[in-house]
Amino acid sequence: MQGSNEAIKTSAGGAVTLPAPQDSSARHEVAACPTCRSRSGSQVQSFVFALGSVDPRFPSSSVEKEYAQVVGRADSGGLANRELLYSILTRPENRYLPRQLCWVFRIEGLDTYLLQPRDVNDFDKLVEAIRPPQNRNLADVDVVIGQRGPVAPPELCNGLQVPIVVFATLDSLDRTALVQRVKKPNRVAAREFTAATDQLLLRIAQMADNAGDTDEYRALNYCAVRRPEMYENDNRLSGEDFSLSKVEARPSRLSGRRKIVDVVLSYSHRKTDFTEKYYWRVDVTEEFPFLVSGIAPYYDR
Repeated sequence: MQGSNEAIKTSAGGAVTLPAPQDSSARHEVAACPTCRSRSGSQVQSFVFALGSVDPRFPSSSVEKEYAQVVGRADSGGLANRELLYSILTRPENRYLPRQLCWVFRIEGLDTYLLQPRDVNDFDKLVEAIRPPQNRNLADVDVVIGQRGPVAPPELCNGLQVPIVVFATLDSLDRTALVQRVKKPNRVAAREFTAATDQLLLRIAQMADNAGDTDEYRALNYCAVRRPEMYENDNRLSGEDFSLSKVEARPSRLSGRRKIVDVVLSYSHRKTDFTEKYYWRVDVTEEFPFLVSGIAPYYDR
């Protein structure tokens, strides 16, 4: 298969197929790992809300050769490798192929999770995640929400041993669309506004150790993709000569039976070094985070 290695990484070894997810009438049950139990012995659920990119892999040379034969019979039409891969996987006659691949979720260039859909129909979401972006200058950011399970056994994806995430939803965040949803301050130029908005999203996504598997990072990632007022406030302060100096998330004093996290952004004035802080309060008790209280000034206590 000529040139396909740039679009999808190859593997060698015996034929391996990912376990088939259940149909829409049943939920996929994640196996417990030895370290995922509470003192009472009950299973502790571990949720993920992560930002990264989906990367399909061949789990075996058999699947790789099958893909090569499909490509050989198709009209590539001068498509680039990634465009060709997407085109092949979306054709009705090739619907079996996505189920044969390993779907790896990468964060900051590192293989972080192995994705499995909770519903068999959600293989389409995996395929859509590799759609070539409309704006090649702003690559899409994939957002996965799901439940983290055990580390994948070596035979599942040709030796790749990362945690399995059974996802409830997987979406590609169009960074261009995100910028368009944010209200631009009148005093800020369009080019500066776009750059500042995109920079804040990337800063959150690129924070060290942000695998989206802790309460704090789940809350932070939720705000990054679901709260456009975060970017509106960032642009407003930028126009007032403030610059973002710190991004953090910490357990709220209101946490009790519910897990509440405060997402705090600090801004320092470029001339006086005066600092203003703003925060969002997010409930991360269950799989889907939600806002408890909107933007407000934050004061250290």
